[in-house]
Amino acid sequence: MATISELLEALPADEELVQEAPSQTEVLNSLSQRPVPLGALRRLWSLGGLHARVGLAYMAYWMRSYFKNADDRDRDRMETHLRSAVKILNTMGYLRGAVMKIGQLAANLPEIVPDEFVTTLSRLHFEAPAMHYSLLREHVHDELGGDPEEIFAEFETEAFAAASLGQVHRARLKTGQPVAVKIQYPGIARTIRSDFRNLSAVLLPLRFSRDWENLKSQFEELRSVMETETDYEREAEMLRRVRRLFNEDEGIVVPRVYDEYSTRRVLTMEYLDGQTMHEFNDSNPAQELRNHYGGLIFRSYCRILFKERMLFADPHPGNVLFLDDGRLGLIDFGCMREWNDEEWDYMRGADEALVDFSDEAIITHIRRGVDLTEEQLSNAELMRLMVDYCRWIWEPLVTNDNFDNGDGSYIRRGVDIAMAFAKIARPAQKPLNVFIQRSFFAGWGLHHKLKSCFNGKRILDEEVRVLDWPHRK
Repeated sequence: MATISELLEALPADEELVQEAPSQTEVLNSLSQRPVPLGALRRLWSLGGLHARVGLAYMAYWMRSYFKNADDRDRDRMETHLRSAVKILNTMGYLRGAVMKIGQLAANLPEIVPDEFVTTLSRLHFEAPAMHYSLLREHVHDELGGDPEEIFAEFETEAFAAASLGQVHRARLKTGQPVAVKIQYPGIARTIRSDFRNLSAVLLPLRFSRDWENLKSQFEELRSVMETETDYEREAEMLRRVRRLFNEDEGIVVPRVYDEYSTRRVLTMEYLDGQTMHEFNDSNPAQELRNHYGGLIFRSYCRILFKERMLFADPHPGNVLFLDDGRLGLIDFGCMREWNDEEWDYMRGADEALVDFSDEAIITHIRRGVDLTEEQLSNAELMRLMVDYCRWIWEPLVTNDNFDNGDGSYIRRGVDIAMAFAKIARPAQKPLNVFIQRSFFAGWGLHHKLKSCFNGKRILDEEVRVLDWPHRK
């Protein structure tokens, strides 16, 4: 019979990707020559293969762990996390679109997903594989009626940023104005529809469950908002609306749009020269500067919400720039969720519960946003957990002192509460809540990476006053 060591040696050796950062760079660079796959079947096949490879790696780790000491198990676990993250980076970088959005979301959830995933997948915010220049030139010609070298006085052939839907190039107008040209990957809107068709097929068995209608409405909400991100004309309008919200002395800058060089798939805007969050953190800034920028980020999102009734539904490090003079640059407004009158009334009710902060007020708000059965309403443990979850989410907004976003114990407490009540019940909720919670978790992840500490309650109180709500007087 084979010995244990021989059996362990027979397990799959995961050596197709090395662990050093250069291998990640090579992975991304190799993808630049490959066009985005458009067909639903081809994309599903790529995801299925990824699922199998990652699953096999973790199964091998689990089997080996029985025969190793604690130190070796910890080392193997970290190595498995890292190799799996590189595999995911490879597949998501190839597929882009909605699939890459998931990777970006995972990268913005420290304390929830392994650090190796956060570090590796963070590259998807700015360092996703850019399309080759030959593909880009043809795409720009179709959109603007000429090659980039003809349209602009200068145009850098290498993208300085690339993400899930497009890439950004530095250029200069013939008037001398430096600009950033955001160019959408060809066919990316079609990939989003393909991915959602695949997901719809996976969810089809749930159509006979009582949760199907609610799940379907949330699914459609996600699809609709994500498809609007491919409309750069809409994003240009969002940029114009948000730009009007801030005065020059407030330290928040939104770039100007150049309509004559913009279309539905190309967006040309003022170039802001600043550091990305990764560059800013690497510069080892003082805590005071971290707090300053954290406050500006939070104020900008509050201003957008309360003055324009728009939720910044996808806050992440790729949306902000840190300018040398202390100003904050906001640069990406593709994922904006506008609120209708009914939804805005729901928002007002949430603020009333926040101000009151009693159990009764919170339960009243919960009942407006969550479809609870009589059995669930009578479940004291479930209601207690839901109230605790709301109190936890609002904790940074009711604390009179500065709130430390660098403390990872905060998010772990919330996850524990959410997991506890999910074991009891999964009540149907408004589709809008999906984006509210997505915005909250992603926003906290952004501030956690920044290690910012500021008084969110004071900023919120200042910004919400523009509405003159009775409960705020």
